[in-house]
Amino acid sequence: MADEFYPAEILALPEADIPFEGVRGRLLQGEKGSVVFFDIAPIGAVPAHAHGAQWGMVLEGEMELTLGGKTRTYRRGDRYYIPAGVEHSAHFKTRTFVIDFFADRDRYQPKQGR
Repeated sequence: MADEFYPAEILALPEADIPFEGVRGRLLQGEKGSVVFFDIAPIGAVPAHAHGAQWGMVLEGEMELTLGGKTRTYRRGDRYYIPAGVEHSAHFKTRTFVIDFFADRDRYQPKQGR
């Protein structure tokens, strides 16, 4: 996570094992869910997928989120909610930082060896 957008305390969290090239995140897990501090390169599309409920906020940058067949652009300070099981996709044209809460505690696991 270059450029130190996040403070050292967040950068010290375990890196999340994320299957998308150009997407990195720091993971904080608890009994009732997990939080990921994302650093997303301008990777283009993240394909449609679904999982448990997700709430997030754009900290810097811009993303297009398609949810329920409707696409909306989110910028710094915008927040979004994705209900459990709802298929969604995203598109990133710029480097973007977001924080997401996942109701699924195990949505992501820490990378092994990190």
